Amino acid sequence: MVYDAFLLLAISAGYGAVLLTLRAITAGIDEAAAVYSSLLLKCAILSGWYVVLSAYYVICWRKQGQTLGMKAWRLRLQQPDGALATPTQCWKRCLAAPLSLSFLGIGYLWCLLPPVNQCLHDRYTGTEVIVLPKTN
Repeated sequence: MVYDAFLLLAISAGYGAVLLTLRAITAGIDEAAAVYSSLLLKCAILSGWYVVLSAYYVICWRKQGQTLGMKAWRLRLQQPDGALATPTQCWKRCLAAPLSLSFLGIGYLWCLLPPVNQCLHDRYTGTEVIVLPKTN
């Protein structure tokens, strides 16, 4: 969703600024902008970035079941009984959602199949996305 993309871009910029600052402090200002050559370090940086972006979703889903984009579309993530998703469910969802997308989006297309109409990562985590009624 576009609304979430803007927030994720800002969070990514903040993450990059923190990394650049830490690099300047530890390696010196001249080396701060140098490209990382270590594959292990690159993987650690990308993993950290993914965790930071996932934390945005987990915090939003735990707080009220919605991200900014979900609010705009009146969508809510919840358990089948109506309770907010647990932290474990939220983190599992963050790990499983890219897998749903990676196989030509089949995990997302799964939600078009009745009777459950849930994406594969929703089924895996025991959550559901519902459409909230309109309010005047």
